[in-house]
Parts: sequence; C-alpha cells; structure tokens
Amino acid sequence: MFDFRLKVFHTVASRLSFTRAAEELFITQPAVTKHINEIEQYFKVKLFERDGRKIRLTPAGQTLFRYTTDLFALYRNLEFEMHTQADKKAGRLRVGASTTVAQYVLPPVLASFHKKFPDIRITLSTDNTEQIEQALQQHQVDVGLIEGRAKNSAFRYTPFLKDELVLVANAANPLAKKGIIKPAELLKIPLLLREPGLGTLEVIAHALRPLGIKISQLKKEMQLSNTESIKGYLQHSQSMAFLSIHSILAELEQRLFTVIEVKGLNIQRDFHFISPHGDTGALTNLFMQFALTHNFR
Repeated sequence: MFDFRLKVFHTVASRLSFTRAAEELFITQPAVTKHINEIEQYFKVKLFERDGRKIRLTPAGQTLFRYTTDLFALYRNLEFEMHTQADKKAGRLRVGASTTVAQYVLPPVLASFHKKFPDIRITLSTDNTEQIEQALQQHQVDVGLIEGRAKNSAFRYTPFLKDELVLVANAANPLAKKGIIKPAELLKIPLLLREPGLGTLEVIAHALRPLGIKISQLKKEMQLSNTESIKGYLQHSQSMAFLSIHSILAELEQRLFTVIEVKGLNIQRDFHFISPHGDTGALTNLFMQFALTHNFR
C-alpha cells in the first residue's frame, strides 16, 4: 500500500547503512542506491552525507525520516484496526519474555494493549531465553518474546523488533572521549557479563567470532544476573558492559553513560516472538499483531 522507495529510505536512515538496508530488504545494494537517488531527484534535495566510511542524514533527510516514521506507524495502525473491527475480544493470555524485552520493551505495549482490550487478562512471566523456550514447550505460556538467535525447530520465530548491543561505559571513563577502540583493546577492558544461557551472551559471542575473539578471552570483572545491576555497577566503576540500546536510553539522555564503538564490531539482533508451529490461537495472533504495530521511538 505504500511506495517501496520510502521503505528503502526509512530502512537506510534507521540503520545508517546501505549494506544493512539491502540485507534487511532482500535487495541488492545498487538497487538501494537507485531508490535513494530517485527520491533525491524527485524532491531535489540530498538525503545523506558521507563522513568517511559512514553516512549521516542531511537536514532534509532528517525531515523525511520523521515523516516516514509517522507514515509507517499510521499504515501499521490502519492494518490492525481494519482487522480487529469485528468481535469483542476477551480471555486470558500468558506471555513469557526474556529479561531485556520484559523490562525495557514490553511495558508500554502491554499498557496500550490493556487500554484497547480491557477484557483480555495478560500474565507476564520473565526468565532467560532458554527458560522461556522450555515454558512454551511445556505449555506454561502461550507465546514467548526472546532475545537471541532462532535455534529450536519446534518453534516458529517471528521477528518483532530490531535491537543493537553496544559497549557501554560510565561517562567519566577515560575512553569516553576517545569514542572508538580497536578489537585488541577490548581484550584489556574489564567487562561485566551476564550468566550463560542468555540470548545476549550468545549474540555477543557470535558477533565477536569474525574478529577472532572468543568470550573466554574477554577480561571478566564480574558476572551479574540482570541489566539493572550492571547499570548500577557501571555508575561506580571503570569497567564496561555490552547492553541493549533499549536499556540505556534514559542514561544516555542524562549523560551518565556513553557508547564506545569497537572498530569492525556490529552487534545487531532481532527480538523474536516464538510460538508453536500451526494455529497459535486468536488471542495470541491478536497480541502479536498489536505489538508489531506499536510505534517504538
């Protein structure tokens, strides 16, 4: 229902990468460039500027990105509203979510869902990715939301939301002004890590592999069981940690934390819905569709 060129622009603007946009949209990089050029010719403005190997939005690009964000949110809401005009919805839904999703992503979704469907009672269970998968397999939850990579053939994995794991430091850390480090320097930095069995640790290990770095080589200062503990520790320490960008937005705004870039390291991941194969049920489908239409800023 919408111009695909705007979708291409929005994806490039979100990722600030022509390559990642091409991979996400399953088209070639020259095709991405062609669509961007056509939009620039139509509006007679430049949308991106190159800064070395990176790109950034021009003022015109920032304006278009604001409008495409609102436009696609309206399209998602339109699709959802048109498909939920029929019956009154009621019942009980059991959701299981891994910690990061449950703490930093789901609360506004659940509040909006309850406001729209007050007769649907939701219970939320929180655990690590492996435990959520087990709960789903044992029919203790109806649908799961996890971080990490799809690996269990017993489930259907549906991408929910893009996330990025970033290296986070106290804003007073001496490396904060430097802003970027080489992979070899990462091996010297004391790190706070989560416990084994978490999707976060698995994703970090997978991303470090092309750089020739193993999790076991990292200098572990301490192992903490949750993100809030790590954030509290970082405020009183010169150590660092890999955290979801969704979990530190408030601290970045307050300038308590800073993000340190590791050259050549990009830790992108999807939060996934997981559900059994086959018919997942009307309430589960309703909740998944609602969450997918939520406008995350």
